[in-house]
Amino acid sequence: MSDLDTRLADLHARLRDLGTVLVAFSGGADSAFLLAAAVRALGPDAVVAATAISPSLPASELDGARGFALDQGVAHHTPRTDELARPGYVANGADRCFHCKAELLDVLTPLAAELGLAAVATGTNADDVVDRFRPGIRAAARAGAATPLADAGLTKDDVRAASDAWGLVTADKPAAACLSSRVAYGLQITPLRLGRVERAERDLRRALTEAGLTVRDLRVRDLGDRARVEVDAALVDELVRRPDLLEAVAGFDAVEVDPRGFRSGSMNDALRRSS
Repeated sequence: MSDLDTRLADLHARLRDLGTVLVAFSGGADSAFLLAAAVRALGPDAVVAATAISPSLPASELDGARGFALDQGVAHHTPRTDELARPGYVANGADRCFHCKAELLDVLTPLAAELGLAAVATGTNADDVVDRFRPGIRAAARAGAATPLADAGLTKDDVRAASDAWGLVTADKPAAACLSSRVAYGLQITPLRLGRVERAERDLRRALTEAGLTVRDLRVRDLGDRARVEVDAALVDELVRRPDLLEAVAGFDAVEVDPRGFRSGSMNDALRRSS
């Protein structure tokens, strides 16, 4: 048995021990894999998926989440969360994700109880646990959420490898963090900012596609009056040569291209320098 098989067996046993579970399902690769694993371990009647609806969720993610849950044969709930009612979230400090996750679990925990489910589980993986810029993990732990992937030692690469072996459509899905992760720390999170970023990413992706440029990872970072665009490293030079494409990024006084290309969590660079 391979190391991955051993970890998958451990995951299966942990999910069996839960009995019934509400999966916090963002639609990303990790939570999708957890949902599929829970169905394998417990059966679809013992599993419910919940995708929180808020201004920080890109609208394009919801349809995919619905379709995946339907394919797994599980009930899919879409409760609303109100992160913007939490001053700590709006202030957008280094602990923003703590307040976001706390809001999520404050909504999902009573929903699980209402549905008669024994646990709420998140898609936190083993790589997330060792990343010191993950305050949301602390909030989830405080709320008593289960983290079966992390507890079984499954890394991001493990999740993608197992998802591919299981034929899950999310196996190679690009990372899709919430919209607030695009906003520089210290700038207030508002519906206007989140909407501006969402439109800019949607319109730039469309412009690149129409120009015959296939992009996998794309972020528009809100730095205040200016935007910084991150795309796949192989596309950086082409985008720099085509400033007309950047006209799709509207609502900012200036738009720049990050020469380093897309980097997950690049907004944490400032935190690393100050720590």
